Amino acid sequence: MSRKLYRLVFTGLMALLMSLIISAALILVKAGYSDHFFADLLSSWGLAFVFAWPSAYICAYLIQEHVLSRIEFY
Repeated sequence: MSRKLYRLVFTGLMALLMSLIISAALILVKAGYSDHFFADLLSSWGLAFVFAWPSAYICAYLIQEHVLSRIEFY
């Protein structure tokens, strides 16, 4: 798998799971569990993912290129 494709897949999966967890946690804290929890979660999760994936891709790029490149791993 090429490095660019790997970065896309990795950040996509990371953003998918993290946006799900954070959306669920925020709904539970704000409104608690209700009958329409999953409907609220799906709409919230979709919007959160739209912002999470580009953010994760940019952050992963910056960290890999500018931080991890300066660290010597043994």
